[in-house]
Amino acid sequence: MPSHLRWLITELARRLWVRASLFAVAGILTAIAAIALAPLIPADWSGKIGAASIGNVLQILASSMLAVTTFSLATMVAAYATASSATTPRVAELLIQDSSAQNALATFVGSFLFSLVGIIALNAGVYGGSGRVVLFVGTIGVIAVIVITLLRWIDLLARFGRVGDAIDRVEAAAANAMRARWKHPCIGGRMRIGAAPSVACVVSTKIGYVQHIDVAALERIADLGGGEIHVEALPGDFVDTVEPIAWLDFAADAGTLRAVREAFNVAERRSFDQDPRFGIVVLSEIASKALSPAINDPGTAIATLASLARVLAILAEARDEDSEIFYPHVFVPPLAVEDLFNDAFSPVSESGAGTLAVGVRLQKTLLSLSRLGHPAFQAAARQQSQRALGRARHTLPLAEDVARLERVALRL
Repeated sequence: MPSHLRWLITELARRLWVRASLFAVAGILTAIAAIALAPLIPADWSGKIGAASIGNVLQILASSMLAVTTFSLATMVAAYATASSATTPRVAELLIQDSSAQNALATFVGSFLFSLVGIIALNAGVYGGSGRVVLFVGTIGVIAVIVITLLRWIDLLARFGRVGDAIDRVEAAAANAMRARWKHPCIGGRMRIGAAPSVACVVSTKIGYVQHIDVAALERIADLGGGEIHVEALPGDFVDTVEPIAWLDFAADAGTLRAVREAFNVAERRSFDQDPRFGIVVLSEIASKALSPAINDPGTAIATLASLARVLAILAEARDEDSEIFYPHVFVPPLAVEDLFNDAFSPVSESGAGTLAVGVRLQKTLLSLSRLGHPAFQAAARQQSQRALGRARHTLPLAEDVARLERVALRL
């Protein structure tokens, strides 16, 4: 399956209405299946298992599932609002995409429609005695699914949308994107070093952020053109209709330029998938907001620094072998470690300049990262350390606090 199509399917599967619709269709088909399976069931089974009471059971199920669905929707909306106000609005997107919450809501909607279709069919006289038996068995199965889903949903509600849960979600999304970039630093292409060719350039027709690049499509275009394509705009970059998003070293017609442009998905907002910097930026936003005067929660900022360290440490992990190049005609610039460290720690050092505990933890985090062995980590950590120390000198009121921070920074 082409990578661009796979990405579109993944994005579609994250939509709440898609999963709810699938479960709703499954519930309707389950109720209708009783009609088709009725000839296989002996008619005298209905009285033996009490299938005659199925109408009352479906009435109770329909009314309760409608109430549970309404309650669940209200709870999810409240969790989105809480997470946005306590952390950052960018976290709400991860909560909306949570598969457990979507499965719970979809199960409740599907169960409601199953009950509704069953009640309508019973009142219409579609089910005979055998059909009632099949419907009764199906209802027992639906109730079992509802009970399991409710237990999982209750467990999820205990932490859904809380600050710690939000940090864990953003860290997981950032770590997945960073792991993919560690495995393939240039998204499967060759590393671009130096200036790009200038035979032909491609610009976007939209203003927004690059969410996804179909590198496989770029490879096919370059192979047909007998040349190379040099990517200029990485996922997460803001593009307009003037700056090039890619360069070609061969002459290209309008169709080729359009195909290259279509390989770049540009949207209004950034995405976590191919953009590890976005996850780091969101984690840094959570720390900065926790240090604002309105919230004043240094503990959350310190916890976020630990998450940032874990995400960045992925880049320093040892490799057994060089990354495999799947697209040799596509050249992609690697992530700049200096930019990653700046995204992660510069906002925290600015917001936490007047908090000694945060300043000490920031210096220790940078010291830890500098010891991981990545060739660019030490210089980037030292730069952020000096920047944070300079801000603290102008903000901390006590000279002894500044001296303590300097002693920690000197270890770098």
